[in-house]
Amino acid sequence: MKKIIFTEKSPAPIGPYNQAVLKGNTLYTSGQIAINPATGELVVSDIESETKQVMENMKAVLEAAGMTFENVVKSTIFIMNMNDFGTINSVYGSYFDEKTAPARETVQVAGLPKNVNVEISMIAIL
Repeated sequence: MKKIIFTEKSPAPIGPYNQAVLKGNTLYTSGQIAINPATGELVVSDIESETKQVMENMKAVLEAAGMTFENVVKSTIFIMNMNDFGTINSVYGSYFDEKTAPARETVQVAGLPKNVNVEISMIAIL
């Protein structure tokens, strides 16, 4: 049986999906983009602020499932411009202990929802 994870501290889904699904002790998150859940507005003033909002949204989803970034075993980062990689990597990395950081891939894509610059999804284990 799967459990749907939802928190108002992260943007509500805008389609036929959920913020995350917990199956057994494994959490599968949907990709998060930089929507401020309090205002519904995109945070895209600069790539650092945008990435921080994405990570804060993900933090809220993890917390709703009783987890933290320490539980994350795999991340996927989708970015529009590989030139932003350094900044995105720096912000992303500030949420993890480098010694226990998850596996990860980073992929440059042709487009993302709402024309954002970064989207991140994760898998976590209790």
